Amino acid sequence: MSRQSPFGHPFLLGFDEIEQALDRVAKGGGDGYPPYNIERLPRSEAEPERLRITLAVAGFTRDQLEITLEENQLVIRGRQTDDKARHYLHRGIAARQFQRTFLLADNMEVMGADLSNGLLSIDLARPEPERIVRRIDIATEEKH
Repeated sequence: MSRQSPFGHPFLLGFDEIEQALDRVAKGGGDGYPPYNIERLPRSEAEPERLRITLAVAGFTRDQLEITLEENQLVIRGRQTDDKARHYLHRGIAARQFQRTFLLADNMEVMGADLSNGLLSIDLARPEPERIVRRIDIATEEKH
């Protein structure tokens, strides 16, 4: 059974990348670790819209976390390794690795990141796009 594309309408031109991005997001469901919040921050009229992604990364140090922006994908990775010198009588906290990916719109900017009390916060801004109106000249074919 083939899937009907929401971007298949003839008036929607050049939206192939959005459709591919939606497919990537649908396939990358993940295991839900680490849990995260996305919140809209209060702003004044002069400021761009601001968002904050907060991930619960208890047990990770700053050196064990990596944040990269790969094209329009914000990728957060965490890597912990087992400490071979420790002898556990009971081990209920596993050393884990994770990768969490967020697909950002073209005009989104990553403003910074902060790690505090086991929470990694990443601030984003979405500036208002410039409104551009451009007149397109119509060429005519002159016959001599």
